[in-house]
This record gives sequence, structure tokens and C-alpha cells, in this order.
Amino acid sequence: MTGTGLLYLLITIVVFWAANRLYRKTGKAYLSPLVVAPVLLIAGLFFTGTPVEAYNAGTKPLTDLLQPATVAFAIPLYRQFKLLRKHAIVLVAGVLCGSVVAVLTSVLPAGWIHASPQMIESVAPRSITTPIAMEVSRSLGGIPSVTAVFVVVTGICGSVIGPLVIRSLRIRSGISRGLLLGMGAHGAGTSKAHELGSEEGAIASVAMILAALFSLGLIQPIMAPFL
Repeated sequence: MTGTGLLYLLITIVVFWAANRLYRKTGKAYLSPLVVAPVLLIAGLFFTGTPVEAYNAGTKPLTDLLQPATVAFAIPLYRQFKLLRKHAIVLVAGVLCGSVVAVLTSVLPAGWIHASPQMIESVAPRSITTPIAMEVSRSLGGIPSVTAVFVVVTGICGSVIGPLVIRSLRIRSGISRGLLLGMGAHGAGTSKAHELGSEEGAIASVAMILAALFSLGLIQPIMAPFL
């Protein structure tokens, strides 16, 4: 890694660390590091004229950590296995319905505005966690980098809006809260669910994994009429 690449990496880590401290101090959903850090970094790239390619090359070690981080969610699954087995039917039914809605709300708007087939293929996996979504996009013929943007935006919006929905609807069930965050905001939502409790975190992890599996089977049939 070049000196410039190392600088980008350090800046990213420091910005996220500072944003996380701000969030922990205030507790405000709109000050989540998943919101604040990207805004600050994008603004920095824009005003300094830094090429995105150069920034991506420097921060590749962080990107590579996405896959092992996703696998690490298996730990709470093991710890909460009895709970998961008890609510298996609810989880499968909820995630299946959520996956159908997620794909439809991705593909239908893209079809209505007459987006190109490649763009539809790029948007369709937006509700799957980033590493899997990018591979799905590539296999469909989409643009993985575009897919990643939609996935990140979905995760950020879900992790900010999800807790507001939970509070406004007074959802007290850990199963329901975890299912909402894991299905609606994949990795970012699962991270948020772990802040609420181990039960929520385990359910969100399962929801995120099931959403990826169900979406793989749903995307092509739902997408076919628009291509």
C-alpha cells in the first residue's frame, strides 16, 4: 500500500471512530456513524478532488473485512439457537414476505421509470447484505459498484428509520424488533439490533441470512417481466 493509500485508510478509521463516539454520546439515530461518517468522507473527497478509485484502493483492507464480519454474526446464532428454533416458522414467514416486498420495491420503480435492464439488475439485490449483493449483481449482469451504493443507502436508511418505527409503534418483542432491523436494513440493521439486545441481534442475523437466500430465488422471476 502506498503512503497516500495508508493516509486514506487512517482518515477513514479516525472519522468513523469520531462519528461513533458522537453517536454514543448523543444517542440520536440521525447521528449514527453509518450516516455521519459517509457524509464527511464524501464531502472530503469532493472538496479535495480525490479520485474515488484512489480512495477505494487505499481502504480496500476495510472492504475486505466485510465478509469475515458477516460470518461473525454466526456467533449469536449459536448462543440463541433454542430461541431461533422455537420461532422458526415466524422467522421464515416474516423474512419470506419481507424479501418479496424488498425485491418488488426495487424492481417495480426501476421498471416504471424505464430504467435499463442493467440498472434493474443492479438495483434488484439492494436488500441483501453487501458482499452477497455484489456477487448476485455480477451474476445477473448488473454493476456491482452501483449495487453496493443502493445496499449501503438501504442499510443506512433502515438503521435510522427502524428504531423510530420501533419506538413509534411501541414494539416490545425482541423477535419483532430483530426481524424488522435484520430484514429491513441487513448488516447495518443487524449491527443496530445488537445494540438493543442479544435476542434482537440473533434474530436480525438470521433474518439477514434468510433474506439473502430467499432473494436469490425471488429476484429473477420477479425481475423477468421488466427485462
